[in-house]
Formats: sequence, structure tokens, C-alpha cells
Amino acid sequence: MSGFGNAIPVPGPAPAGDRTSGGGRCAFARLRSRDVDEHASRLDAWRQVYEQLRPGPFEGEVMEALFDGFQLFRETTSQAVHQSGLGRDAALMFGAPLAMPDGGYYGGRPIRRDSVIVLHDGQELDFRTPAQLDLVAVSIPAGALRRHAIECERRDLERDLRGLIVASLPPQRVEAFRRLLLAALEAVSCDPHVLAQPPAREALARSLLRGTLKLFGPAGGAGAPVRAPTRSHTLVRRAQAIVRGRIEEPVTVEALCVELDVCRRTLQYAFREVLGINPVGYLRAMRLNGAHRALKAAAGEGASVQDVAARWGFWHLSHFAADYRRMFGERPSETLKRYARG
Repeated sequence: MSGFGNAIPVPGPAPAGDRTSGGGRCAFARLRSRDVDEHASRLDAWRQVYEQLRPGPFEGEVMEALFDGFQLFRETTSQAVHQSGLGRDAALMFGAPLAMPDGGYYGGRPIRRDSVIVLHDGQELDFRTPAQLDLVAVSIPAGALRRHAIECERRDLERDLRGLIVASLPPQRVEAFRRLLLAALEAVSCDPHVLAQPPAREALARSLLRGTLKLFGPAGGAGAPVRAPTRSHTLVRRAQAIVRGRIEEPVTVEALCVELDVCRRTLQYAFREVLGINPVGYLRAMRLNGAHRALKAAAGEGASVQDVAARWGFWHLSHFAADYRRMFGERPSETLKRYARG
């Protein structure tokens, strides 16, 4: 497989309290991958699908610290991808870009370097990243954060964060939040076994709770939410639903225009605004991503590249092989052989 890196479990039970999936574990990991699907599976207890949108070899890294239901992580990716799925159960996630030269789209809102993104418990992830993403984030047990807000600051956090998906905040607050998360990750990476000490974990948890609440200021000062989802985003989401609902039959741009009752120019503008590519490029990317997964799944089962290509609507084998290599940096036959070896 193409993943590489290391993971360090930390001995000792976590204290009782709020739990998320994997909440009782303490661990530190730094994991790299050259495969977009492998990278999508790196974050503990997240259920994600990453679809690579532009051609080029993929490289990603996740640095992650887990303790008592808290999850600190830094994620970098080298290609534009669309992320969908769900985060950790019973948790709130807050993320701040460290580098985002081309901007991105999160939950239908454009984001910039000083944006803060919020993923609520049970909310669907919908993130189109730039080509070079560098994001630091924390996932906090929702109950712990609400209790801390009430007991220590007399704040109704649920009211403060209601409907908040992307926040526009004072740059100095966002920078202080970034520094806190980076300092915590750096400390744990230098000595992962600090997580085996309950006093250290409790102190770190308090710092993360305080730092997150400071990010959104005093009661009623959660910051200006970025405007509602754009019309382009709504149109693209409807188009994506059509494509995913007919994943194994070729969907054309013309068919999308008819079903969505829009002209080709409107659809093209919406896709460029939200996903950074035109509809033709998106449809090709989805079929290539599907073929990529199918080749890995079929490895060792006697399937041929030609079988998989035809199933995903590619009738010209050499054109498929060229497009596939541009997208993923290797020939489809190499993917099949590599995964057949296990």
C-alpha cells in the first residue's frame, strides 16, 4: 500500500466522562499517504470520502493527537479534493487554515485564510479544498464544551454557535487559536507519552476549551457568520446528487442541464465557482475516482483494467490510461498490481 508514517499508542486508560468513537484511547500519529482514499481514512472515527478533482500525484499528511474524546489534528493535501461524509460523533470541530492560497468552499460558503470552519455533530461535511491545503483543527466532545461554557463563562454555547458554519472573526483571535493548536500538537509530537499523565491531559483539555471559547468572544460575540450558501452551491449540490445517484451510468452535461432546467453556461459558472473546474472536468474526475477505487477493490480477483474501464464508461482504453495516469500519477495496471500484492 502507499501509506507511510507512524502511530504511537499511549498506555493508560482515559478517565470517565464524555466519549466519542475511540474516546477512551490516547494516541499520537503522524501518517502520510500518496493515495487520496487512504488519506481520507486517516482521521480517527471520521467517515469520509475524498474525490480528487484535478490531475496530479496526490500527497497528504495527517498529524493527530487523541485523548479523552479530544482530537487535535493538522491536515495537508497537495491536490484539490472534495471532502464529504461525517465527523466524530457527539463532537464539535473547529478548523483554521494555515495556508490556503487559492481559497476554498465549505458548506456552501467561500473561505479564506482567516475563516474559521465549524462542523456540528451530525452535520454533513462538504468541503472543496484548494490545491495546497494546510489546516489545523480540534474536535471537542460537545457536552464538555457546553458544560465549560455554562459553568465557567455563563454562556449558552448552543445559542452562540447556532447556524454557524463559516465564521468571519478578528484576525488576531484566529491567529491565537492557530498558535494554541500548533503548540499543543508540537508538544505532543515531541513527547507523545505526556498523554499518559492524567494531570497533563486535564490541563491540555482546559486550554483547548478556554481557547475555543475565546475564539468566539464573550456571550453573543460569536463573530459574523459568512453569508448563506450561494445559489451556485445549491445548483452544484443538486448536480452532485444526480451524478452520485447514477454512479455507474455515464451522466452528460446535457442531461444535467435538462434535469436541473438551466443552460450550459449557468451550470459551468456554478461549477467553476464552487469546485474550481467545469462540469465536463468534474464528470470525468468522478468516473476516474470510481475506476481508481474499483481497481483497488478488484485487485487479486482476476479483473482486468479493460473490464473496470468499461464499467465506468471509458470505451477507449489508451485514452483512459492516459487520463488515469495524469490524474493519479501511475498507470491503471500499476494500481491493479500494487494492490494485488497487498
